[in-house]
Amino acid sequence: MALIFFVRHAQASFGAANYDQLSDLGRQQSRWLGEHFAARGLRFRRVVTGALVRQRDTALELLGAMGHDASGIETHDGLDEYRGEELYRCYTGGRDQREHQRTDYRGYWRTFREAMEAWAEDRLTGMPESWAEFGARVRAGIDTAVRDAGRDDAVLVVSSGGAIGRAIGEIVGSPPKVAIEFNLQFRNTGFCELLAGGGGLRLLTFNSLPHLETPERRHAITFA
Repeated sequence: MALIFFVRHAQASFGAANYDQLSDLGRQQSRWLGEHFAARGLRFRRVVTGALVRQRDTALELLGAMGHDASGIETHDGLDEYRGEELYRCYTGGRDQREHQRTDYRGYWRTFREAMEAWAEDRLTGMPESWAEFGARVRAGIDTAVRDAGRDDAVLVVSSGGAIGRAIGEIVGSPPKVAIEFNLQFRNTGFCELLAGGGGLRLLTFNSLPHLETPERRHAITFA
């Protein structure tokens, strides 16, 4: 069965006007993950990312650390994250997201979780896609990544926490609230290993961070 490494992007720029760019720490996280994959002797048959800058740059840094050519990276916008800012605005009636982040960090995340639950239960109006549509496009991105993958092939997919949580929730048959929790606990450059074969996917590992789980690197474990 093909082995998929489903990676969340590295640390981006939470709270900034443009979230969609890696921080310096995010670039280092990506390089450390690449070094880990190189030490495992991995070579990826295919590399697919979403269309977001933070996703593609994570793959570029990772492959650079492995000494691999990055020119063959494929893009599939099904692997993009849901539109968090629009989700928050729809739920709060237009409240300023960054101000809430700055003034009440815990309260912000509590509100955001509630917004996601409302979205998953089809209680929000004005969202550009439904929870079901989100899940379908993520699965389409994964299906593209594993297309024609052979039994011994390794595939790298770089996406975002919400997309990964949505996909894993579907794979294990969990209700939406569990998929949302998967999203909110997923760490930057954390990865899942999925087995692909027989038309299906199986979860092997979840939210792994072997490249950061040493005393001198634990400061680099981040969530946003």
